[in-house]
Amino acid sequence: MRAALYMSAGHVVVEDVPDPALSEPTDAVVRVLRAAVCGSDLWSYRGVITRAERSRLGHEFIGIVEEVGSEVRAVRPGDLVVAPFTWSDNTCPACLDGIQSSCERGGTFGAPGADGGQGQAVRVPWADGTLVKVPGGPIGVDESVYAALLSASDVMGTGLHGAVMAGVAEGSTVAVIGDGAVGLCAVLGAKAILGAERIFLMSRHADRAAVGKSFGATDVIAERGEEGVAAVRERTGGLGVRHVIEAVGTPESWAMAVGMARDGGSIGAVGVPHTAPTLPLFQPLVHNLSLNLGIAPVRRYLPDLISRITAGTLDPGPVFDTVLPLENVAQGYAAMASRESIKIMLTTGDL
Repeated sequence: MRAALYMSAGHVVVEDVPDPALSEPTDAVVRVLRAAVCGSDLWSYRGVITRAERSRLGHEFIGIVEEVGSEVRAVRPGDLVVAPFTWSDNTCPACLDGIQSSCERGGTFGAPGADGGQGQAVRVPWADGTLVKVPGGPIGVDESVYAALLSASDVMGTGLHGAVMAGVAEGSTVAVIGDGAVGLCAVLGAKAILGAERIFLMSRHADRAAVGKSFGATDVIAERGEEGVAAVRERTGGLGVRHVIEAVGTPESWAMAVGMARDGGSIGAVGVPHTAPTLPLFQPLVHNLSLNLGIAPVRRYLPDLISRITAGTLDPGPVFDTVLPLENVAQGYAAMASRESIKIMLTTGDL
């Protein structure tokens, strides 16, 4: 089969790799219908973090179950499924606490030794605890919904988790730092699911701001750094906002989050801090801020997200502004790295 491979910074290829096969009775093999390029994939593409040459890429995919191990009960061949970006058994203490991203048997697709989502098929460990079926199956679900379902595999659940950790509730005023797919989905989650009333989106890109407004952003702030903080505070009577979602992970974005949070407010952070391994705590301490951060347990949110998407009450699909065949994945990485595209959806063809 064909799959995307990382070669070096700025160099991604598609080559033949061995077909996935069951190795444990709890495994499933899924034929990928749609996959995606994630903003977190760009850290190695840009050379910020190191990655092994010829390693598999991608952790977002939806597909059809092709084969299951002897102990798999929740899914059967022919099912249309969404896979969260991490697999989990969904039975360990962390999973039962709703933190499937901390599963003691878990892992991440596209990590060393694992299949990547940017390929024609994937071996899924702990299939019962990981995969979530889509009602209606491949016959009952129109392809127009695939983009929304694909977003649920990572960015929609991650954005929503940031809003949940920030304590967003009905009538809240929220600031979202980051206008990538996760930040935009945080806007949608805060508005459509949690009921926020006013949402500041920090964005200076017209295409991203337009998606943000369609998702529920009421105020778009183009300024960055101290000027961005001042703009938010000016529009909130000098107080700042009670709920901040940090969806970037850089020192600059964290400084903005702390600066625009109202005293006693909460920050929900889902941006992976590759360039900010430490966090200054004095300002959050003296302003009585609550800091909640973590890798999103997307599996926890998937059943509800899929239900809303298939019912037509939630559509995060517009975060995908470019569709490419898998063979052109290198073009997709380049477009996202240059911010010409918000997010790439890949069509994989048949096995």
